[in-house]
Amino acid sequence: MPDVPAFSARRIVVNASSALLACERIALMGLMYLLTGLILVNVVTRYSHFPIYWIDESAVYCVVWLTFIGASAMTRLRLDFAVTMLTERLSLRHQKIAKVISTGLVVVFGVALIITCVLWMDPIGLARAGFDGRKLAAETFNFLYTEHTQTLNWPTWVLYLTLPIFAVSMTVHGLANLLEDLELVPRTPPKGFALSELDGVN
Repeated sequence: MPDVPAFSARRIVVNASSALLACERIALMGLMYLLTGLILVNVVTRYSHFPIYWIDESAVYCVVWLTFIGASAMTRLRLDFAVTMLTERLSLRHQKIAKVISTGLVVVFGVALIITCVLWMDPIGLARAGFDGRKLAAETFNFLYTEHTQTLNWPTWVLYLTLPIFAVSMTVHGLANLLEDLELVPRTPPKGFALSELDGVN
């Protein structure tokens, strides 16, 4: 008798990964347009001798978000870096084992990063402090919720949210890849990304 709950859980992971990938695709396109616009405006305003002082910082944070979201999408698309000097000399069975181990380490790294983000952002401590960043800083010396960016004057924790988002999405993508590598679910071709068989390196 097939394990229906386990199969459903596997499909949930793969479907969640597909949904995340679709959202990441939209976010990447939006951020690319935004970054291009910021750079063009910066060039025009500097050439006109009326520079906008906060554009440089906006562009930097835009690139940071692009980097983490793109890295997460690359995990699911299997475009992350791989060193194949050793594995390409192994038998097909041992290559599969090495691939499973590699994908499993991605999941372990993602989970470790989630734990690190929880400890760093300390949502439980913030709730206990009545969501008062200054009170939390006084009690724990965690000044994350009291700092602001230099020119935009935005709370830094809002911009740092890219780290926990990246950690969660990379873990989900890693789990989906691991299920496919273990042949527990059929491999799902990515939607919205035109990739050939040679594009993936992992």
